[in-house]
Amino acid sequence: MVDVAPSGPAIAVLRSWSLRQWSVAAAGAVATALAMGLPTDVIPNPVFDRPVPVTWWSIPALAVASILAGLLLATYVRDSAASPERLDRPGRIGGVGGLLTFFAVGCPVCNKLVVVAIGTTGAMELFAPLQQVLAIASVVLLALALRGRLRGALSCPLPAS
Repeated sequence: MVDVAPSGPAIAVLRSWSLRQWSVAAAGAVATALAMGLPTDVIPNPVFDRPVPVTWWSIPALAVASILAGLLLATYVRDSAASPERLDRPGRIGGVGGLLTFFAVGCPVCNKLVVVAIGTTGAMELFAPLQQVLAIASVVLLALALRGRLRGALSCPLPAS
């Protein structure tokens, strides 16, 4: 089993975050939830419609993924005027996790890529059951990315400039 929860030292990093980092984490979580929840109609709205009902697990999957994405985003915020960081491995893993979340909570027959690849029937019979697996994979990838960024903050602290 993969340990995806932040261990003791990683929690120490979270405890040391500034108000600015926590604000970015909260704003990032809300922005992620809206960016993924509105077009997939997991968050009901008058602009988008979904012919297939939202699954029971879509809302918790979106909530957890949004929180993890917001926390991951906040790991890139520095209080000092440090030099910008290049995109690292945890950042790429987090990006894949975010993309999987979008596919996981989206309507299977509204996804043009899936419908073109396997048709509407295939989307309902093959892709829809896989969405739960995608949701789990996305949360695991986002958690691993966050864990990697938090551990990196301990091992490679940036000097104040």
